[in-house]
Amino acid sequence: MTQVFNLHAISVHFGQVHALSDCSLRIKAGERLALVGSNGSGKSTLLRTLNGLVRPVAGSFQRDVQARQAMLFQRPYMLRTSVLNNVALGLWLGGVRWPDAKANALAALERVGLEGLATRNAKALSGGQQQRVALARAWALKPQVLLLDEPTSSLDPTAKREVERLMAEFADAGMTLIFSSHNLGQVKRLAGRVIYLEQGRLLADMPTADFFNGPIPAAAEAFLKGELA
Repeated sequence: MTQVFNLHAISVHFGQVHALSDCSLRIKAGERLALVGSNGSGKSTLLRTLNGLVRPVAGSFQRDVQARQAMLFQRPYMLRTSVLNNVALGLWLGGVRWPDAKANALAALERVGLEGLATRNAKALSGGQQQRVALARAWALKPQVLLLDEPTSSLDPTAKREVERLMAEFADAGMTLIFSSHNLGQVKRLAGRVIYLEQGRLLADMPTADFFNGPIPAAAEAFLKGELA
């Protein structure tokens, strides 16, 4: 199986803050990997590092440059224009002719069940609808790797289920799925492997069933019990 990421002893600093410290990680194509840990543990920084938005100050970082990537942020940014244009613009900026970009964008909206809202102003959509537009925008790029930062944290239960369904379908189609989440039920449903981070350190890396059924490091067990300060 192709290896899409290989991180060895990487560290990321923001001034005096050590966001990641001496982290090593290998991720293969087609994996479903969840990043868990309390706020400030390094989950978002690790995702941004994998996406190339943050550069480590130490260690080695290798990725499969042939594997296209897309990333969804916790609060997706919507341009003050139509839903269709919000999806098509990324394709156009990538060199796709505008008529083709619009056609591909419409297909992506159909994929997430929002083709009926194509002409609506994206800013006027609900949070769940905006997250599905962001998923369409990512899917339109045909990525092999999809990175998601707390993709359902601010959504109602119905919207959460819809976004989870799309994530599962993308992964079933062979996409590598790497996401952070505080929703442990979501982690159980979607992930095959769990990474536990605490204060920038990677303390556990194991199959999902093993993570939730133990034994696991004491800090991770305290986190699962809600006892971590």
